[in-house]
Amino acid sequence: METIAFRMTLKPGMKDAYRQRHDAIWPELAAALREAGIRDYWIFLDESTHHLFAVLKRTPDHAMDALPGLPIMRRWWDHMADLMDTEADHAPVVVPLTPVFHLA
Repeated sequence: METIAFRMTLKPGMKDAYRQRHDAIWPELAAALREAGIRDYWIFLDESTHHLFAVLKRTPDHAMDALPGLPIMRRWWDHMADLMDTEADHAPVVVPLTPVFHLA
């Protein structure tokens, strides 16, 4: 399994709404993420900067690159667009993070 991490940005004052929406994640979206090979997915918030830090593991045969083309993913992005910084198509602005240390 490969571990990847990335950063997104939450709009100020949106922490509770962001948490509530993720607490009620749509079952079909969760299934699509699992089917794409995503495992052990965490999102953390740095409240001082509004940065969201996501860390996940993905299987060697993952299909993450296909997720943006799925209607369920597009609907989720539309659903979340009012809470975070997004691209024109409502995809979250994602900044990949480079690993610099790992303690196994």
